[in-house]
Amino acid sequence: MELSSIQILLIFIFATIAGMGSVLDEMQTHRPLIACTVTGLILGDITTGIIIGGTLEMIALGWMNIGAAIAPDAAVASVISTILVVAGGQNLAAGIAIAIPLAAAGQVLLIICKTVSVVFQHRADTYAEEGNLFGIDLMNYLALLLFGLRVGIPAVLVAMTVGTGAVQDILNAIPPVITGGLQVAGGFIVVVGYAMVINMMGAKYLMPFFFLGFVVAAYTNFNLVALGIIGLVLAIVYIQLNPKYAAIAAAPAADAKSGAASADDDLDDELD
Repeated sequence: MELSSIQILLIFIFATIAGMGSVLDEMQTHRPLIACTVTGLILGDITTGIIIGGTLEMIALGWMNIGAAIAPDAAVASVISTILVVAGGQNLAAGIAIAIPLAAAGQVLLIICKTVSVVFQHRADTYAEEGNLFGIDLMNYLALLLFGLRVGIPAVLVAMTVGTGAVQDILNAIPPVITGGLQVAGGFIVVVGYAMVINMMGAKYLMPFFFLGFVVAAYTNFNLVALGIIGLVLAIVYIQLNPKYAAIAAAPAADAKSGAASADDDLDDELD
């Protein structure tokens, strides 16, 4: 479908905000669950946006910048893949498959922006030596805008051409063997994302609950709400029965009791 000027403008604004969010890491607007949902809302199909966002969020769980390693760009993948599915008429599986190379392309754009932003950093150092606070703020905002435009410009270009058939022709030119391979790779990446998060948590003592959740989900017809309540109840019971947490809870009471006893002893000494 062809998008209106208002929709294209809103996509550009939000995509720019999402690009800034991937650098600030505050409002998490770059995360697929938020970016896809808002993009779907702008395009008039929030349900599809939530579905795409939830699926991509599973894939992007392990994507994070560690040291000099730059993760794939979730913001570019989320916004553009949602546009292609909702406005471009692609099915959900194709949208998820396209999101992987889009994230890799966004990763390249992110590296370029980080390289260019060094210019703003050096200029900010010069303003700092001069005591020019306005110049320092200006350089920070310009660098932040650069990171936002790396998502906003590609998103608005796709939004402007999605109704003309040009994007559809490009997608149709991709051989099925490649799109099929990307879909399979996307399924593997979901598992890898979970594995990376679990390894970073280092909570091996919680693994029995992890496997128990798989068994309950596989052999019952409980929905996500019921599974969430079961998990919450198990967490509460675990905390109550674990001696470690019981000792922590008992420590303040013991300190208060010993403090009261010492106060009584001081009072007795003064009376004596």
